[in-house]
Amino acid sequence: MPDSARTTTDFDLDAYLDRIGWEGERPAADADTLRGLQLAHMRAVPFENLDALAGTAPSLELADLTAKLVHGRRRGGYCYEHNTLFAAALETLGFRVTRLTARVVVGADRFEDRPRTHMALLVEIPGDPRPYLADVGFGAIGSLLEPAPLTADTEFHDAGRRHRLVHVPHRGPLEMWVLEAYRQASTGGWEAQYAFTLEPFERSDYEMINWHVATNPRSPFSRRPYVQRLMPDRHVLLDGDRVTETRDDGTVTERKLTDEAEARRVLVEDFGIDAPEGLTLLG
Repeated sequence: MPDSARTTTDFDLDAYLDRIGWEGERPAADADTLRGLQLAHMRAVPFENLDALAGTAPSLELADLTAKLVHGRRRGGYCYEHNTLFAAALETLGFRVTRLTARVVVGADRFEDRPRTHMALLVEIPGDPRPYLADVGFGAIGSLLEPAPLTADTEFHDAGRRHRLVHVPHRGPLEMWVLEAYRQASTGGWEAQYAFTLEPFERSDYEMINWHVATNPRSPFSRRPYVQRLMPDRHVLLDGDRVTETRDDGTVTERKLTDEAEARRVLVEDFGIDAPEGLTLLG
């Protein structure tokens, strides 16, 4: 049973809507709202792993997420934080949400070699028979900008990007879905982003996965800064000591950071993030 029955009565929806720049009347539980909320969230709240880089698993308590991502304004988070917050907002509005986990398979030869470490959402809209894949926390340029109807082999365009969902064979009893992005600049075609089934996952599952991803010394998130920000005309990524800017016309520029002071300045100016005091960004 989807876990959207969780109560979110203490969620500060007005503060969340203000944080993502929502204008106009209070949103309703419909497809247009779902699309608008996802894109607004992704443009307003950056993706970042600075807590993990500092050796701490970020709290997934809703009050802590609201303090950090909503009221803090100068921080972001990674997938468990973003999608936990987004799910709470959607449930408060009347959407039904099932929390999923996925294998990030970008560049993988075998999907089975990648563990399920990504959180995504399956969203049901009142009166709409189609569920939607929604995701505001995938830290890659192939991420969804708008929710995708759960329909196989149908290309859809989301705020300038191209995606599709396909089925792939696997050994489990549930169908395996794969989100693919069209990446002309890098692969010249369709590139698998992540693979998932529709099995619901619970808060206890994410607590364990979150701790592993944040604190395991072999996790890439515990070893180098990984920050991204989506803007109306471009995507900016900080990966280690390199900043990559990809514009909507396909133009890509890259530069290497020289020292700690420059890294902190880039976080403030390019990503709107204040790094915690005492954190070393470039090890």
